[in-house]
Amino acid sequence: MRKLRWVGGVFLLALVGCGDRPPAAELVPAPSVLSFTSAHASNAFAYVSGLVKACTPRDAGTPGAEKAAHWIRDRLAEHGVDVRIDRFTDPTPRGPKPFFNVLAPLPGTGDGWIVLLSHFDTMSGIGEGFQGANDSGSSTGLLIELAAILRAAGPLPHTILCGFMDGEECMLAYSDRDGFHGSRRLARQMKAEGRSVKAVILMDMVGDRDLKLTVPRNSTAALRLLALKAAEATGDRARIGLFDGIIYDDHQAFLDLGFPAVNLIDFEFGSGSGSNDYWHTPADTLDKISVDSLLTTGRIVLEMINRL
Repeated sequence: MRKLRWVGGVFLLALVGCGDRPPAAELVPAPSVLSFTSAHASNAFAYVSGLVKACTPRDAGTPGAEKAAHWIRDRLAEHGVDVRIDRFTDPTPRGPKPFFNVLAPLPGTGDGWIVLLSHFDTMSGIGEGFQGANDSGSSTGLLIELAAILRAAGPLPHTILCGFMDGEECMLAYSDRDGFHGSRRLARQMKAEGRSVKAVILMDMVGDRDLKLTVPRNSTAALRLLALKAAEATGDRARIGLFDGIIYDDHQAFLDLGFPAVNLIDFEFGSGSGSNDYWHTPADTLDKISVDSLLTTGRIVLEMINRL
């Protein structure tokens, strides 16, 4: 993602090995209210760990990203989720490259879709051992667990699409041909299909041990307020706030096409208060992620869904 402070980015066939994985969710009748527990957070952390161990690095346009898409697909399938991989080719500064969006729609009974998003690719060129545990292994592991919870809940009030985006990170510098490839494609597809969308909720960098979620100004106003109300209801209000600036991230493609969208992101991922010096560096490792932070974000997101 890019941050601007105002002071004034088909099914596939192969199965890929596992890494850490929690047991599949049991199918049970739909609860009246969805909730996210400590056990769910532990499952999410196991998925983050499994992704990092099985698929490092995951730079867009490389075999590592394709392997990660397969890995995510296989974890979702273990929970009985209907999942497909949308393989497409996009122009980049390094020539045409393949990208792999992982899409898991969970059918609902009412009108209007809810879209939950995470990207899974890592920043290009950091190094062979780059984990990208927080950016964005954390939201990917969390979204896998959220999909399992929603699948187990049975028929939902609204169709919920869990979308794992490839190509969020740029290769050289963010532009119309560099970065946000997966989200631009999905937004265009949903627009062409005439989808009615209640909300697009993006999660990014949500596993930081010292979690400080922010909601940037370039988010739909009603959804910004919804995020704060949800956090207040779950007892997590102290860990989220509004950011009076713009963060260009995967939600922007949906905003540009008229869909309501919100970004939940921690952009203080570093060695001290206000610092972001772990971001896009080899320091973005699994030891910087906590179950508690995944618990906080998971609770807020499910409460937002409860209120939509």
